[in-house]
Amino acid sequence: MQLNYILMLYLGWKVFFHPFYISLTEIRYNPEAKSLEIAQKIFWDDLEVALAEIHGVKVDFLNPTDTEALEEMAKSYLLSKNEIIINGQKVNPQYLGYEIEEEAAWFYLEVKNVAKPQKVKIQNEVLLSNFEGQQNIINFYVEKRPKSLILYKGRESGVLEF
Repeated sequence: MQLNYILMLYLGWKVFFHPFYISLTEIRYNPEAKSLEIAQKIFWDDLEVALAEIHGVKVDFLNPTDTEALEEMAKSYLLSKNEIIINGQKVNPQYLGYEIEEEAAWFYLEVKNVAKPQKVKIQNEVLLSNFEGQQNIINFYVEKRPKSLILYKGRESGVLEF
């Protein structure tokens, strides 16, 4: 619990002084629905850079010229840069959408029909090839007890055991 507060304080200061490159991923296991509810917070200006490099077009989250194309670019990027393996089985998240919140965007994904996580391997390569020093913080909740990872270039994945 104390680690969670430290991570949030750390994230808060980094968000306040952005040229630090971070993302935050919150994953919650919902035992009633047997699903993973995933919310990923990414600075939209950083993601614009990554998507523009990949697609060779100007990307603008605040004033998109083609909202559907932007959604498809974000969906494709996030699904390719994140991988979750629960109890030895790779799961396939479904992209639900996003919303802008000041300097960042929240992206929402969901995985249905998931057994209660005992061992979880998470790979998160969001923005790692675009920004030196990019860190991706993952908080995974099972029964209100979070476990956390900080992933970065050279350590793109980690394992959590519950």
